[in-house]
Amino acid sequence: MGKSGGQGKLRFGLRIPSYAPPGLTYQDSRDLLDYCRRIDALPYEDIWVIDHLLVSKGVYGVSWLDALATLSAAAAVTSRVGLGTAALVLPLRHPVTLAKEIASVHQISGGRLRFGVAVGWDPAEFAAVGVLLKQRGTRTDEALELIRLLLTEEAVSFSGRYWQTSELTIYPRVPDPPPVWIAGGTLTHAPDTPDKPFIAPGVLDRILKADGWMARSSGSDPADVANDWRVVQEHLTARGRDPATLTFGATQFLHVTEEPDREKALAEQMPHFLEIMGAHRTEEDLRASYLTGTIDDLLAAIESLRGAGLQYLILTPLVKDPAQLELITRHIVEPLR
Repeated sequence: MGKSGGQGKLRFGLRIPSYAPPGLTYQDSRDLLDYCRRIDALPYEDIWVIDHLLVSKGVYGVSWLDALATLSAAAAVTSRVGLGTAALVLPLRHPVTLAKEIASVHQISGGRLRFGVAVGWDPAEFAAVGVLLKQRGTRTDEALELIRLLLTEEAVSFSGRYWQTSELTIYPRVPDPPPVWIAGGTLTHAPDTPDKPFIAPGVLDRILKADGWMARSSGSDPADVANDWRVVQEHLTARGRDPATLTFGATQFLHVTEEPDREKALAEQMPHFLEIMGAHRTEEDLRASYLTGTIDDLLAAIESLRGAGLQYLILTPLVKDPAQLELITRHIVEPLR
């Protein structure tokens, strides 16, 4: 685990560009597996995937391939990297079915799954599966509790508000359930979502029981992330947990260009951001939300997060081009890891 306060090297994961825009071809998806093979040979600890059932128009202009199906395919073409959800929208799923899927992917990958979860925010996604948005927090907490039991115990009897089981056993049984990461935090640059400009108490309670925390550096200012980390540490300490036992991570979108002029670099980057994030968002909002500008700008923004204590950064390319992966690795990851 890296040290806080900007000391030591960062650890890196890569959230693969598993985008599912209109017109996605079979070959596009097959190319994604070659992309995963490349990552397995590069200095990333884990492959991660985004999860959205629909095009979540409050923030994005595209959707994604199914998260666990994509990780299952990635497991078959990799052998070293971890495989994580960043983050699975947990309240949209039935925890018994999900526990089976988690155990299966963890099994076939040789114990490489990382289970990152979020409560979600898109009203259309919740309506599509008949779940009330206002129940997202309580459903997430109950699902996490039941999934933990199903992954670790035999004959699970559970009586909750939303789900009940009687002597239920899930196989395959894995000897080491996947680490749990909780996503969430202050959100200041996504006004079309119902999330708040502070880290919610429910998120803090989930982080207390987790192995890692994914801060909202996408859509939040570095100062917000730093303040959230301070709040998280205080919450853990007040409840008897050493904050050093929690990995402080974050996710960020980027597109690296070797153009040294900032305005020219932005002109090259913005079309890619607009394609993924949607034309309904302004360039000002995109610049505030994501890693943009020259290579020096990107490094400075990441250094500010590391100065706040960041230990693990999950980078998200906007395009599937292997040349972009090479630029990210050479100019961002290698100098900072």
